[in-house]
Amino acid sequence: MTAKRNTFRRMVLIIFLLLIPIACVYMFSHQVSVNVLRDEIQVNLLNRQQFFISQVDAAVDQLSMFPVIVGHDPFIREYVDKKFNHVMEKLLLQSRVIEKLGYQSASSEWTNELNIYLAEEKQVLSSTIFATYTDAYMKQPIKATWTFDKGNGKPFNESFIRQITEPASAASLDQARAVYEVRFSAENLRSMLDHFKSGGKGDPFLYIPGMPGIFNHSVNPVLAGSLIGQLDEQTIETETGNRVLELGTDKYLVNYVKSRTLGWYLVDYVPLQQTLLPITKSRNFFYVSIGLLLVAGMVAAYLLYRHVQKPIAKLTQGVLQLKLGVYSARIDYQPNNEFDFLIRRFNDMAREIQELIEKVYAEQLRSREATLKQLQAQINPHFLYNCLYFISNMAMLEDKHAVVAMANNLGDYYRYTTRAEKQQVTVREELQLVTHYLTIQNLRMERVSFEIDVPEAMMSLIIPRLLLQPLVENAVIHGLERKTGKGLIRIYGETDGSGHCITIEDNGVGVSKERLAELQHELDIPMSEQMGYGMWNVHQRLRHRFGTSAGLELSAAGDGTGFKSIVKWREPADVSITDRG
Repeated sequence: MTAKRNTFRRMVLIIFLLLIPIACVYMFSHQVSVNVLRDEIQVNLLNRQQFFISQVDAAVDQLSMFPVIVGHDPFIREYVDKKFNHVMEKLLLQSRVIEKLGYQSASSEWTNELNIYLAEEKQVLSSTIFATYTDAYMKQPIKATWTFDKGNGKPFNESFIRQITEPASAASLDQARAVYEVRFSAENLRSMLDHFKSGGKGDPFLYIPGMPGIFNHSVNPVLAGSLIGQLDEQTIETETGNRVLELGTDKYLVNYVKSRTLGWYLVDYVPLQQTLLPITKSRNFFYVSIGLLLVAGMVAAYLLYRHVQKPIAKLTQGVLQLKLGVYSARIDYQPNNEFDFLIRRFNDMAREIQELIEKVYAEQLRSREATLKQLQAQINPHFLYNCLYFISNMAMLEDKHAVVAMANNLGDYYRYTTRAEKQQVTVREELQLVTHYLTIQNLRMERVSFEIDVPEAMMSLIIPRLLLQPLVENAVIHGLERKTGKGLIRIYGETDGSGHCITIEDNGVGVSKERLAELQHELDIPMSEQMGYGMWNVHQRLRHRFGTSAGLELSAAGDGTGFKSIVKWREPADVSITDRG
């Protein structure tokens, strides 16, 4: 009873020790997640705002150049400088100037207005028909930078204006000989704010201290007004930044970016609590789960000791006896649960294990040898049928030479492949089999040619039987038969005395890089039903015969369209050069 209680207490203590660091790690990770999420929201908002402001600045920069372009236009220069002789010429030139202003205004995506004010003539030339000349307007100071205009009776209510004068030293519009003015409606900015809002969760607006904001069309006026009130009370000293503002019981994450051209701030805000709500729910769910896990862990600890620990201890004792070679070991304990079956099966296993080990080992050896011989001696029935049909057709055509050649090569081919008693052959014998096979294929298809270039020094090397023929057959079936036109198979060898390689290369359809890597990977894994046995058998037999440094290497041919199989092996260190044959 004491041991039972001690074990139970230990398990409960372990559960506490496991849950405490988990809770601490979770609380830390929760706080980190909140900070990371807040920072990520800020970065995303800031990136979107900076991109928006860059678009605004680009459009405003384009409009800023309009007065300069207009001021240098030759027709406009002629009109401003009064280079005309009579009224008709003046009217014609005036028509061209207005047309030029219209074309220049239409070159921008934003709705804008281009005006030329001539104080001496009390005249205004405009890209629109709504512009009028008034003495009160001409008394205003020059707006050399972009200035916000609330309307003052102009058709473009709430617009931004920029002016260039001749001469540049003029203090007011009526003191200048010519004033080039460009203005664009604030509706352009509202439309962009609508598009900006549709891609996020905020409610963006343009703001500058002391001025009414420029809002999107679906803004919450009460909330936006409250935010502007708090921003007016604070000093914004940087061009970009963020801060957390409280409105009632809610907190809002506010980001702002300043426009380089207009001097206004793009302000966007998101409710912070709503953004962090999923994390808060996850935290509460975690605390409840920890409590339930603690109770369940204590119950599980008791049941684990009572129904599992004791039976496992008995089984462990029995296994240790088997490890020491005591195969007569038996377990006489009955826990009256699922372990009864395991204990009975253990007793049965102990009686049979020695006999089973010896039997399985012997069967594995016999199975391995039988599988190897069966793979080497497999005959493709379709290949045999095609050859017999060829002989039959040539006989009907009375082509004795083709019949004799096919019969001789077919006989030599199957004489070699069906001799299972000789498992080691020379390279020369294997190449003779390949020659018979390729000759048969050439007789059948009349478009398969081959070249064999193996050094004489390699001809007497001993290799496993039927090593090269599966690779050549693979080149014909998967490479050349799928190709239109003539095909070529090259077989060549290289040796440095101890290391050897024989390459089978074809100019067939080839395989993709992905399939090539997949085929190379399949060579080193157990063979499945979906995998072809040919190349896998060659690779495994090389490894078995010559060690792990030997094997089959697959690659694409030189021009990237063919396929190349490279058989590599190295003579064992205990085999002398004179014994290789």
